[in-house]
Amino acid sequence: MIALSTGERRVCLLTGAGGLLGDAFCRAYYRHYDIIAVCRTRTPAAPSQEEWFVDPFEPEAELADNDSRVHVLRADLLEPGEIERVVDLALARFGGVDLLVNNAAYVRLQPRGVVDGDSALDEFYPHMAVNVGVPLRLAARLAQRCWVHDDAVNRSRNRNVVNVSSISGSEVYRGQAVYGASKAALNQLTRNLADEFAEFGVRVNALAPNSFPTLVPTERVVRAIAELDAGAMTGDVFGVGVEAPEPEGRHALQ
Repeated sequence: MIALSTGERRVCLLTGAGGLLGDAFCRAYYRHYDIIAVCRTRTPAAPSQEEWFVDPFEPEAELADNDSRVHVLRADLLEPGEIERVVDLALARFGGVDLLVNNAAYVRLQPRGVVDGDSALDEFYPHMAVNVGVPLRLAARLAQRCWVHDDAVNRSRNRNVVNVSSISGSEVYRGQAVYGASKAALNQLTRNLADEFAEFGVRVNALAPNSFPTLVPTERVVRAIAELDAGAMTGDVFGVGVEAPEPEGRHALQ
C-alpha cells in the first residue's frame, strides 16, 4: 500500500538496520522519523509494518502504537538491482527521502597483518564494495530519482546524507589496514559528494565514532546522527568519542 509521508515526520532511509547501531537508531527514533529500515537478515527491535497492535477489549479501536512503526525492507545490497529496488520502494511508499543513513558495514580484521597469508588480499574487495560502493550507489540513485530536480524542497526540508565511517579511517590500528582504508575512502567520498550535491541543496557528512559500545555508548552515536540531520553542516567528517579534532578536517560531536 502506498502511504505518502504526511510531512510531520522526516523520512529516513537507513541501511544496516539489524546491526547494533541501526537497531539502536530505530528504537530511539521510530516515533520521530518515518524509517525505511533496510536489513539483510536480522530486523531491528522496533515496531514494524509486520506487526499490528490490537486492544483485546476494543479490537476495532485505532491505537497510537500503529502510527509509529518502521518499514522493514530485506535486501542484500550487493546483489544487482537491489539498491535500485530499495530506493524505488522507499519513494513509492513515502514520496521522498529526507535523510539517508549509510550504516551498513563490512569488517574482517587481519590481526597478524596484511602479509599473513591471503586474508587481507581476499578481503579488500568486499570491504570496498560494502563500505564505499554501497553508500556511493545509494546516494547516487536517490539523488537521480528524487533529489536532483527538487532543489527548493531539498533545501526547505534540509535533506542530507550521513555516512557512518569510523575512527579507523584516520587512525592506525593493527589488523585494520583494509577496513581502515575503506573508511578513509568513505571519508573522501563524503567530501566529494557534498561538493556535488550542494548544487541541488543536499548536505553530505560522515560520522566517525570511536569503538562502540566499548569506548563510546551506542546511544551517543545515535544522537550524533540526529544532530547531523538537524544541523546545517556539510562536507565534514565528525568524530564521536574523539578528544581532539584531526587536522584533516574531522571535527568532534558531543
